[in-house]
Amino acid sequence: MEINLISDTVTKPSPGMLKAMMTAKVGDDVFKADPSVNALEEKVATLFGMEAALFFPSGTMTNQTAIKLHTNPGDQLICDKYAHVYNYEGGGVSFNSGVSCKLVDGERGMMKASQVEAAINPPDFYHSPLTSLVCIENTTNKGGGACWDFEELIAIRKVCDAYGLGYHLDGARLWNALVAKGEDPKTYGALFDTISVCLSKGLGCPVGSVLVGKKKYLDNALRIRKILGGGMRQAGFLAAAGIYALDHQFERLAEDHLKAIELGKQLEKLSFVKKVEPIETNIIIFEINEEKWTTDEFLEALSKKNIQIIGMGQGKLRMVTHMDYTGDMHTHTLKIIASLEGL
Repeated sequence: MEINLISDTVTKPSPGMLKAMMTAKVGDDVFKADPSVNALEEKVATLFGMEAALFFPSGTMTNQTAIKLHTNPGDQLICDKYAHVYNYEGGGVSFNSGVSCKLVDGERGMMKASQVEAAINPPDFYHSPLTSLVCIENTTNKGGGACWDFEELIAIRKVCDAYGLGYHLDGARLWNALVAKGEDPKTYGALFDTISVCLSKGLGCPVGSVLVGKKKYLDNALRIRKILGGGMRQAGFLAAAGIYALDHQFERLAEDHLKAIELGKQLEKLSFVKKVEPIETNIIIFEINEEKWTTDEFLEALSKKNIQIIGMGQGKLRMVTHMDYTGDMHTHTLKIIASLEGL
């Protein structure tokens, strides 16, 4: 039994999703003539109560497009030190937009409104970069799938309004936060200028992300997507997967969250596990006492049992549950983790 807990991006399309893909009506999306892509974009825009949406090949491209929409070269954005746009997008902020990042020392990837306000450069002080954008990530990847307090997001919106800043949400795993907290997507649509959501993580699609926002932003996003090479032709085969996932594979995210909590509890029983971060959604981040095991030895011990997880550096390890991680796999993994105590 091969068990892959490296990420929730390792899933394969379900039989229902494959059928939807193979029977999709398609056209040339570069000419905005693909009916399935158009239907997906309309569906996601309606879900968030926003004016428009645009389908992209990747979440990185949606974020990079949003950053370019809200900034000019030489500007600066504010984000948490754990933010995906800073840590995991290949330096695209500077490469694509000529923008720097002001990093905030938040808690598990989440900042306070007071910290955001303190990070804003004086707009009339031309020696420092002009602050023009605040980027939020929900759930936080490096923060262990943590979900933001919505009231704090509202407080940050007020700061953005007071200083004339753009407000972008990297919602790669926003679906998980919505399910975990029982939130309405429209409340996010009313708060942010732009939101990126990923279809190929918890929802189980093979490819794709969507950028949603006000029409004035999305009209320009189409041009930026072209510049970045994100125009796809008969992309409706992929968009059909997204439509199917939203209709059939959204609410089941709660199952992934429950399995993650159970894995965390099993890890906490091990004497050599130093810390397990709080678990709210489908990500488990933990540290081991390297006097007993090195992280490489721990990874190797699981690998020998055909269980793949990932090291994040600095002694941290990560597991991510997903729709292809079955009940039988879960029971087996819990037993294997328990057996490590005696090694």
